[in-house]
Amino acid sequence: MVEENGSIRTLSVDIGGSGVKAMVLDITGHPVTERARLDTPQPATPEVVINAIVVLAAAQGEFHRVSVGFPGVVRSGVTETAVNLHPDWIGFDLETALLKHLNKPVRVINDADMQGFGAIAGKGVELVITLGTGFGSALFVDGKLVPNMEMGHHPFRKGETFEQQLGRAELEKIGEKRW
Repeated sequence: MVEENGSIRTLSVDIGGSGVKAMVLDITGHPVTERARLDTPQPATPEVVINAIVVLAAAQGEFHRVSVGFPGVVRSGVTETAVNLHPDWIGFDLETALLKHLNKPVRVINDADMQGFGAIAGKGVELVITLGTGFGSALFVDGKLVPNMEMGHHPFRKGETFEQQLGRAELEKIGEKRW
Protein backbone atom coordinates (compact mmCIF):
# COMPACT_ATOMS: atom_id res chain seq x y z
CA MET A 1 0.00 0.00 0.00
CA VAL A 2 2.90 2.41 0.62
CA GLU A 3 5.53 3.51 -1.92
CA GLU A 4 9.13 2.32 -1.62
CA ASN A 5 10.15 5.54 0.16
CA GLY A 6 7.31 5.11 2.66
CA SER A 7 5.12 7.85 1.21
CA ILE A 8 1.36 7.69 0.93
CA ARG A 9 -0.08 8.77 -2.41
CA THR A 10 -3.33 10.72 -2.46
CA LEU A 11 -5.63 11.05 -5.44
CA SER A 12 -6.76 14.66 -5.22
CA VAL A 13 -10.03 15.42 -7.05
CA ASP A 14 -11.61 18.81 -7.70
CA ILE A 15 -15.25 18.72 -8.80
CA GLY A 16 -16.17 21.96 -10.51
CA GLY A 17 -19.13 23.37 -12.37
CA SER A 18 -17.21 23.24 -15.67
CA GLY A 19 -14.53 20.59 -15.08
CA VAL A 20 -13.57 17.59 -12.96
CA LYS A 21 -9.83 17.47 -12.29
CA ALA A 22 -7.57 14.85 -10.69
CA MET A 23 -3.91 14.24 -9.91
CA VAL A 24 -1.90 12.16 -7.49
CA LEU A 25 0.05 13.95 -4.75
CA ASP A 26 2.80 12.68 -2.47
CA ILE A 27 2.64 12.97 1.32
CA THR A 28 3.99 16.54 1.16
CA GLY A 29 1.36 17.64 -1.39
CA HIS A 30 3.67 17.69 -4.39
CA PRO A 31 2.35 16.30 -7.70
CA VAL A 32 3.35 12.78 -8.64
CA THR A 33 1.25 12.72 -11.84
CA GLU A 34 0.09 15.27 -14.38
CA ARG A 35 -3.25 16.96 -13.76
CA ALA A 36 -6.04 15.34 -15.78
CA ARG A 37 -9.33 17.07 -16.60
CA LEU A 38 -12.70 16.14 -18.05
CA ASP A 39 -15.54 18.57 -18.73
CA THR A 40 -18.19 18.26 -16.04
CA PRO A 41 -20.86 16.05 -17.63
CA GLN A 42 -24.23 17.70 -18.20
CA PRO A 43 -26.57 17.34 -16.51
CA ALA A 44 -24.09 17.07 -13.63
CA THR A 45 -25.85 14.35 -11.64
CA PRO A 46 -23.96 12.35 -9.00
CA GLU A 47 -23.85 9.23 -11.18
CA VAL A 48 -22.21 10.84 -14.22
CA VAL A 49 -19.76 12.92 -12.16
CA ILE A 50 -18.73 9.82 -10.19
CA ASN A 51 -18.20 7.98 -13.48
CA ALA A 52 -15.92 10.83 -14.63
CA ILE A 53 -13.93 10.54 -11.38
CA VAL A 54 -13.57 6.78 -11.87
CA VAL A 55 -12.23 7.37 -15.41
CA LEU A 56 -9.77 10.01 -14.19
CA ALA A 57 -8.65 7.83 -11.26
CA ALA A 58 -7.94 4.86 -13.54
CA ALA A 59 -5.54 6.99 -15.59
CA GLN A 60 -3.63 8.34 -12.56
CA GLY A 61 -1.82 5.16 -11.53
CA GLU A 62 -1.34 3.95 -7.96
CA PHE A 63 -2.79 5.84 -5.01
CA HIS A 64 -3.74 4.91 -1.44
CA ARG A 65 -6.45 7.36 -0.52
CA VAL A 66 -8.70 10.01 -2.07
CA SER A 67 -9.41 13.64 -1.20
CA VAL A 68 -12.25 15.43 -2.97
CA GLY A 69 -13.11 19.13 -3.14
CA PHE A 70 -16.81 19.69 -3.84
CA PRO A 71 -18.43 23.02 -4.84
CA GLY A 72 -20.93 23.30 -2.01
CA VAL A 73 -21.48 22.71 1.68
CA VAL A 74 -20.26 19.25 2.76
CA ARG A 75 -20.94 17.70 6.16
CA SER A 76 -19.45 14.29 7.03
CA GLY A 77 -19.02 13.45 3.34
CA VAL A 78 -22.61 14.35 2.45
CA THR A 79 -23.16 17.18 -0.04
CA GLU A 80 -25.70 19.65 1.35
CA THR A 81 -25.75 22.25 -1.45
CA ALA A 82 -24.79 22.18 -5.14
CA VAL A 83 -25.57 25.51 -6.79
CA ASN A 84 -23.55 24.84 -9.99
CA LEU A 85 -24.44 21.14 -10.27
CA HIS A 86 -27.64 19.06 -10.42
CA PRO A 87 -30.14 19.22 -7.51
CA ASP A 88 -29.70 15.44 -6.98
CA TRP A 89 -26.48 16.30 -5.11
CA ILE A 90 -28.44 17.74 -2.18
CA GLY A 91 -28.20 15.18 0.62
CA PHE A 92 -25.97 12.83 -1.43
CA ASP A 93 -23.37 10.74 0.45
CA LEU A 94 -20.47 11.32 -1.94
CA GLU A 95 -17.86 9.93 0.44
CA THR A 96 -19.55 6.51 0.69
CA ALA A 97 -20.33 6.37 -3.04
CA LEU A 98 -16.69 7.03 -4.00
CA LEU A 99 -15.44 4.53 -1.41
CA LYS A 100 -17.56 1.87 -3.12
CA HIS A 101 -16.34 2.84 -6.61
CA LEU A 102 -12.63 3.37 -5.85
CA ASN A 103 -12.16 0.93 -2.96
CA LYS A 104 -9.92 3.43 -1.13
CA PRO A 105 -10.48 5.65 1.91
CA VAL A 106 -12.18 8.90 0.82
CA ARG A 107 -12.62 12.31 2.42
CA VAL A 108 -14.84 14.99 0.87
CA ILE A 109 -14.84 18.67 1.86
CA ASN A 110 -15.83 21.97 0.28
CA ASP A 111 -13.53 22.82 -2.64
CA ALA A 112 -12.49 26.25 -1.34
CA ASP A 113 -11.74 24.73 2.08
CA MET A 114 -9.55 22.12 0.40
CA GLN A 115 -7.68 24.71 -1.66
CA GLY A 116 -7.31 26.88 1.43
CA PHE A 117 -5.56 24.12 3.37
CA GLY A 118 -2.96 24.10 0.60
CA ALA A 119 -2.49 27.88 0.62
CA ILE A 120 -2.57 29.11 4.21
CA ALA A 121 0.36 29.83 6.51
CA GLY A 122 -1.58 28.60 9.55
CA LYS A 123 -1.16 31.74 11.64
CA GLY A 124 -3.72 34.38 12.49
CA VAL A 125 -6.90 34.96 10.51
CA GLU A 126 -6.66 33.94 6.84
CA LEU A 127 -9.40 34.28 4.23
CA VAL A 128 -9.09 32.31 1.00
CA ILE A 129 -11.18 33.40 -2.01
CA THR A 130 -11.47 31.11 -5.04
CA LEU A 131 -12.82 32.18 -8.41
CA GLY A 132 -13.90 29.59 -10.94
CA THR A 133 -17.34 28.67 -12.20
CA GLY A 134 -18.51 30.10 -8.89
CA PHE A 135 -17.17 32.14 -5.99
CA GLY A 136 -15.67 30.15 -3.13
CA SER A 137 -14.36 31.14 0.26
CA ALA A 138 -12.68 29.57 3.27
CA LEU A 139 -11.84 31.18 6.58
CA PHE A 140 -9.07 29.88 8.86
CA VAL A 141 -8.03 30.97 12.35
CA ASP A 142 -4.55 29.79 13.37
CA GLY A 143 -4.77 27.01 10.80
CA LYS A 144 -8.20 25.79 11.91
CA LEU A 145 -11.05 25.92 9.43
CA VAL A 146 -14.20 27.89 10.26
CA PRO A 147 -16.65 25.44 8.61
CA ASN A 148 -19.46 26.03 6.11
CA MET A 149 -18.87 29.69 5.46
CA GLU A 150 -20.14 29.67 1.84
CA MET A 151 -19.67 33.40 1.46
CA GLY A 152 -20.49 33.20 -2.25
CA HIS A 153 -24.19 32.81 -1.52
CA HIS A 154 -24.47 35.75 0.86
CA PRO A 155 -25.99 39.05 -0.34
CA PHE A 156 -23.40 41.34 -1.94
CA ARG A 157 -24.86 44.30 -3.85
CA LYS A 158 -27.69 45.19 -6.23
CA GLY A 159 -29.79 42.39 -4.66
CA GLU A 160 -27.34 39.74 -5.88
CA THR A 161 -24.90 37.39 -4.19
CA PHE A 162 -21.09 37.39 -4.44
CA GLU A 163 -21.37 34.40 -6.79
CA GLN A 164 -23.86 36.15 -9.08
CA GLN A 165 -21.57 39.19 -9.32
CA LEU A 166 -18.17 37.46 -9.37
CA GLY A 167 -18.74 33.99 -10.88
CA ARG A 168 -17.78 32.87 -14.37
CA ALA A 169 -21.24 33.56 -15.82
CA GLU A 170 -20.95 37.25 -14.89
CA LEU A 171 -17.38 37.42 -16.22
CA GLU A 172 -18.56 36.07 -19.58
CA LYS A 173 -21.58 38.40 -19.59
CA ILE A 174 -19.82 41.71 -18.86
CA GLY A 175 -16.24 41.02 -20.00
CA GLU A 176 -12.93 40.80 -18.17
CA LYS A 177 -12.21 44.52 -18.02
CA ARG A 178 -15.51 45.49 -16.36
CA TRP A 179 -15.60 42.33 -14.21
